[in-house]
Amino acid sequence: MEIKNKKAFFNYFIESEIEAGIVLVGTEIKSVRKGSINIKDSYIRIKDKEAYIVNMFIDKYMEGSIFNHEPNRERKLLLHKKEIYKLQEKIIKDGYTLIPLKIYIKNGKAKILIGVARGKKLYDKRESIKKRDLERETYKRR
Repeated sequence: MEIKNKKAFFNYFIESEIEAGIVLVGTEIKSVRKGSINIKDSYIRIKDKEAYIVNMFIDKYMEGSIFNHEPNRERKLLLHKKEIYKLQEKIIKDGYTLIPLKIYIKNGKAKILIGVARGKKLYDKRESIKKRDLERETYKRR
């Protein structure tokens, strides 16, 4: 099971990728395994030397009790201090942004692939559309 952020590659140039763990509570892991998750509008923020994912939606688990989780809360990411310092330096000095690329289960634990990205301008997006259409046309001709 894998949830991808398809808009990330259209809206950003992805410079590098980092894998991190996610701190989940209660029934969140069951909803993740079920695939009831949305990372389209989410981003990663570094606050107090810790990384958090903001705006990630994990739907409530229907079979859960009254102790179900809050769908839109900030979730802490598990990264080493050195990785957090490197990411923070890239954000401050170089103007990059951190976005989630995909969420998947690895060895029974939820993992997130973080992309260190720079935003595309409108003309870059048009170029991506042209390239995609050209590849589609050449594939049809085969």
